Amino acid sequence: MAERLAKLSTEKAVVIFTTSQCPMCHSVVSLFSDLSVSAAVHELDKDPRGRDMERELARRLGHSPPVPTVFIGGKLIGSTDRIMSLHLAGKLVPMLMAAGAMWV
Repeated sequence: MAERLAKLSTEKAVVIFTTSQCPMCHSVVSLFSDLSVSAAVHELDKDPRGRDMERELARRLGHSPPVPTVFIGGKLIGSTDRIMSLHLAGKLVPMLMAAGAMWV
C-alpha cells in the first residue's frame, strides 16, 4: 500500500486524499481551487483499496481520521490544520509555486 500511495502522491504537484462526505475535505479542496491550483483528488471511500490507504495515511500522520491529507510536490504536508496554518502564515502559496502548482 505504501508503494501505491507513493505513486498517487506524485501524480500531480498537489494531491489530496479525501472522503466524499467529509466537510473539512471539501474546505481544503475548495481552498486549492480558490488558489487556482488543479489538484488530483482521491476520494478514498470510492476506491476499492481506500480503507487500506486510509490506514497507511493515519499511520504516516500519526492521527485519525486521516483525511484530508495533502501532498505538495510529492511531500506529505499534512491535514486541514497544517494546510490552514501554512496558508494563514503566507507560506502555502510560495510552497505551491516552488512545486509548480501555481504561477503568479
